[in-house]
Amino acid sequence: MKKQKHTVDTEEMKNHATSAESSENTNQNAEIAMENQDEHLTNTQTDDTANFQQQIDELAQKCEEINDKNLRLMAEFDNFRKRSMKERTELIKSAGESILVNILPLVDDFERAHKAMETSEDVQAVKQGVELIYNKFISFLLQNGVKAISTENEDFNTDLHEAITTLPAPTEDLKGKIVDCVSKGYTLNDKVIRFSKVVVGE
Repeated sequence: MKKQKHTVDTEEMKNHATSAESSENTNQNAEIAMENQDEHLTNTQTDDTANFQQQIDELAQKCEEINDKNLRLMAEFDNFRKRSMKERTELIKSAGESILVNILPLVDDFERAHKAMETSEDVQAVKQGVELIYNKFISFLLQNGVKAISTENEDFNTDLHEAITTLPAPTEDLKGKIVDCVSKGYTLNDKVIRFSKVVVGE
């Protein structure tokens, strides 16, 4: 009976030892699995960090390129603005140059007519000379887009005329019409540059 009990105890101890060994193996396997998992997570995190760093570097480079382009564009625009202002200033200074150059021959004609008036006794010749200069001047104005505003027998128009006074109309059909022009008006390329000063019938 004792022998049997001893055998049972030995068996139990063997089983217990096997169970403990098995449990230890399981714990070791779990530790190895956790270590592997930790290593895998560490590797994944390292890869992710490397990827993020690469993306950050690429974005930083793109930002630098965009900033560089913006700086160049701003510099180009500033140069363009300065150049445009300079050209505009020069244009304003010399805008009337071509017109003045073309007026000078008319001034020469006036000077010749003035000298002729001092010595000439032929009034008709002086009159013809002045008329010639006047026609040249009107032709010059037309060539430069300047036209006189018509007032004769025209209805009064506030877009073209300035009424300086009104008079009783000599006839019924002249009411609201221009009866006299004190100063001619002019347009430059269809834009009024001076209104006609007129007397209107009422």
